[in-house]
Formats: sequence, structure tokens, C-alpha cells
Amino acid sequence: MRNATVTTKNREVSKDVGIRVLGTVLESLPGNLFQVKLEENDYKVVAYLAGKLMQHRIWVLPGDQVTVELSPYDLTRGRIVWRNPGS
Repeated sequence: MRNATVTTKNREVSKDVGIRVLGTVLESLPGNLFQVKLEENDYKVVAYLAGKLMQHRIWVLPGDQVTVELSPYDLTRGRIVWRNPGS
């Protein structure tokens, strides 16, 4: 996959850049969605499972610590990219 870029007046912004933060799953919502509380600022976001987690049948349950990738465009939605071991 190529790295798509958008050129603004004086800078290039990459579309593939995501903000990765740690969080704790609060509850499981319908439609393979999860409510996650971020550790850095105690915000609550709605996140879905990344394709690799679904492909390898990784279970994510309330109370698990996960790594969430947020889009720089909408900080209220994200994608769970990693379930931290030992949680």
C-alpha cells in the first residue's frame, strides 16, 4: 500500500499517520464495536477491531488493555490494533 499524501499550502500531510495511545476496554457494543477509555487523558472513544485481530480470532473483553490508533481527523473514533499481553 502506498503512502498517500495531501499537499496543503506549505506542507505535506500523510493520510496513513495514526495516533497510537493505550486504553482500557470499558464495554462491548453491538456491531463489533468497543468503548475504550484512553489512559493519557481519560477520554472515551468508540473503536473497532483491526482486520488482523479478527483474522486471528483475538478476543477482546471488557477490562483488557489495548492499543488504539486514532485518526487525526476524528479523535472520537479509533481502531484497536493490539491487545496487550497480561491484561
